[in-house]
Amino acid sequence: MKYILIVLTVFMGWANHARSEEPVSRPNDAKLHRLMDRVWQFELDEYPLLATDVGDPRGQDRLAGNSLADFDRRDNAYAGFLKDLSSIDVNTLDEEDRVDVDLLRRKLENERRDYAFKLHLMPINNREGFHIGLPELPRQMNPDSRQDFENYIARLNEFPRFVDEQITLLRAGIDAGVTQPAVIMRDSVEQARAHVVDDPEESLFLTNLADESIAKLSEADWTSLRPQILDAIGNSVIPSYRKFADFLETTYVPACRGSIAARALPDGQALYQSQVNKFTTLDLSPDELHQTGIQENERIRKQMLAIIAKVEFDGDLPAFLNHLRTDPKFYPKTKEELLKEVAYILKRADGRLPNLFATLPRTPYGIREVPDYVAPQTTSAYYWPPATDGTRGGFYYVNTYNLSARPLYQLEALSFHEAVPGHHLQLALQAELEGLHPIRKQTNFTAFIEGWALYSEKLGTELGFYKDPYQEFGRLSMEAWRASRLVVDTGIHAKGWTRQQAIEYMKEHTALSQHNVVAEVDRYIGWPGQALGYKVGELFISQLRSRAEEQLGDAFDVRTFHDAVLSSGSVPLPILERKIEQFIRQASSAVDGN
Repeated sequence: MKYILIVLTVFMGWANHARSEEPVSRPNDAKLHRLMDRVWQFELDEYPLLATDVGDPRGQDRLAGNSLADFDRRDNAYAGFLKDLSSIDVNTLDEEDRVDVDLLRRKLENERRDYAFKLHLMPINNREGFHIGLPELPRQMNPDSRQDFENYIARLNEFPRFVDEQITLLRAGIDAGVTQPAVIMRDSVEQARAHVVDDPEESLFLTNLADESIAKLSEADWTSLRPQILDAIGNSVIPSYRKFADFLETTYVPACRGSIAARALPDGQALYQSQVNKFTTLDLSPDELHQTGIQENERIRKQMLAIIAKVEFDGDLPAFLNHLRTDPKFYPKTKEELLKEVAYILKRADGRLPNLFATLPRTPYGIREVPDYVAPQTTSAYYWPPATDGTRGGFYYVNTYNLSARPLYQLEALSFHEAVPGHHLQLALQAELEGLHPIRKQTNFTAFIEGWALYSEKLGTELGFYKDPYQEFGRLSMEAWRASRLVVDTGIHAKGWTRQQAIEYMKEHTALSQHNVVAEVDRYIGWPGQALGYKVGELFISQLRSRAEEQLGDAFDVRTFHDAVLSSGSVPLPILERKIEQFIRQASSAVDGN
């Protein structure tokens, strides 16, 4: 216990050191901080919905510009910022400022590489895009005053301009040979037409306005504002969605490419490697990642076979996977049953978190259903982070569509990933960190945030879950799912795999339903490299923990280790390694000194 208290004391001093003291006046410090402020102000000007999320008043009546000229201007600005960043002598900076430099450089370079590869000409895929995300605008803005509602109406009236710019980008993509694969865009027309309703009263742009928000208006204000909202929906939103759906159906989808591989795009091999580097934050080759996935699946398979023997199932692994996919007892009968089970799991987890964490977020989270218009193309769940100004909590979205594809035996691992101790705990803490520049709070690296969430699934064991062998098998299946992504993503984009080959691999190595397998494979096709970050990040964090446990011995305290991991927000994995090595050194020094 003495060692644990020593480590805790040392850690708390280390974690707060860089930003809690009065800043020392050094020219390069000031230069860096001014540059970060300029980048931040530029992005707030460019992206009004970002300003909404952080509580900044600018641009609340606008949507972002998405013209070709807008992207060219942003790229020129990022090039200028990088030039200014290169003039700063990092040798004169303290550690936290060096982290700022590393993160800012990586962020700006990622933006410029994506632009160079013309990825802005593919602004949508089967899971992402304005046509899917903007119906959440009422919840994102969370209006609660007459001015807020007037801003909301102004944004609805921006739709014609906004959609025309999106169409121009997609047309330019057709001309440049930069399009999505046709096979994953089959449902895009239906996704857009879902918002072409006959009656504006039925539009999500009205029904997604919260009753609590409306209740904050006077009766007179709501009486005058409601017709304006309906008018904007009927004359701006619905016609824009109709135009976009028609364009997708008659022009874009027929022009989409036949190949599913990123290497089929212009300079495709280099493009895919850039996405591998961006999403893993490491210099890894597709071959290395492919082999790592195979090795991880071999390890996980042995643990799966041990559980099959434990439950005395009469059959091999494929037979057991088929049993899990087809036996109704493993699936909820109603969406209410599914949602109640999720809530029960998380409520039990909430009370146990102090066993593993010295610092917990103040921001609450809630549970919502995945919206109907996107549920058929979405897998089991996702997380929507809180507003950094504290006006909106985080939300764990649970897919209640097609209940025969929502196994109960995976719910513990899934909930730990999306809510606590996964995404919500990490992202809410990041938003609450004091002294962290807003750019740091708003820049997320997939390998960190998804690696943490996958690592959090394993923490369920330390929280006292997975007592049922089927829940433990569900966790292993979820882990195998992420290991399989290393194999399938690289297989598709670097090794010439077919879509069916990828589907068969996923079916063989995970307990995912057929529906989820197909949805996942199509996701990897449309978002090259993104799925690699999960397993890479989890392995990296797990290895850092093993290193800390080995070097600190009895002095290792998991609560302070987790604080060390989370104390700087989302960072590239090499920076996280530096942070943990510093944590180990200081904890070791404290022990040696006593």
